[in-house]
Amino acid sequence: MTALRIGLSTCPNDTFLFHGLLSGAVTTPGLELEFELLDIEELNRGLLAGRFDVAKGSYSLALGQAHKLRVLPVGSALGSGNGPLLLARKGSTGLGPNQHLLAPGEHTTATLLLRLFHGEALEHMRMEQVLFSHIAPALIAEKCDLGLCIHEGRFTFTEQGLICLEDLGQRWESETGELLPLGGLFAQRNLGDPILQALTQALVASLDYGRAHPQEALGTMQRHAQELSDEVLWQHVDLYVNQWTRNLGQEGLAAVKTLGTRARLAGLMAGDSTLEVWRPL
Repeated sequence: MTALRIGLSTCPNDTFLFHGLLSGAVTTPGLELEFELLDIEELNRGLLAGRFDVAKGSYSLALGQAHKLRVLPVGSALGSGNGPLLLARKGSTGLGPNQHLLAPGEHTTATLLLRLFHGEALEHMRMEQVLFSHIAPALIAEKCDLGLCIHEGRFTFTEQGLICLEDLGQRWESETGELLPLGGLFAQRNLGDPILQALTQALVASLDYGRAHPQEALGTMQRHAQELSDEVLWQHVDLYVNQWTRNLGQEGLAAVKTLGTRARLAGLMAGDSTLEVWRPL
């Protein structure tokens, strides 16, 4: 029996994907999976420290650690219309000098996109990294001027009285013609092919189980996102769990390569950022 330390986020797309495994409905003969559910930036830091064998993480982080990590073909949050939103209170005039901006983590793809598109403006602003769920409340309480919103915030910001200054995912798609690769499941390079084969098969089975048993999966999602309505939970799954979640494919890989190339050309990433996709045997 091989024990694997698995990290996943508390977001509905991850708990939906992992429901079959978390509930025991999908088994992993020969593997003993130890799960830890955390915020995406905590997962990024865990991957950097070697705390997990396999974990969800940001493509921004993985591209910079391509010498240590491989991406699994299953589990990515990648697609169209799914990017981070730059939010403000009504009446905001946009990015300006001396403003205070909250972002959801140094290693997140959201922060990378912000630097790609607004690097010069950020030099004259104060950017602070906080837990993603703290951003909208801080904006509402006037504790900051701008907030970079990810995850379910894109479904709830209007009812909170906030406005979207820019959809960074929409800008990415317009400028590159590519899908936006936000996050994926990344494995340490020392894991052998038989282990990754068994784990990948189990993940696909878990995803298929969730689709076949949506009400069961909803219970798992609710336990880890209790403040969200069922409607928002399913909106989240519909947006972030798609064909590229089941199989990254060539289109997904091309998007990941483009993100790495643009980051290098902008001086935001050093060295070779060619991220290898582990392929089933």
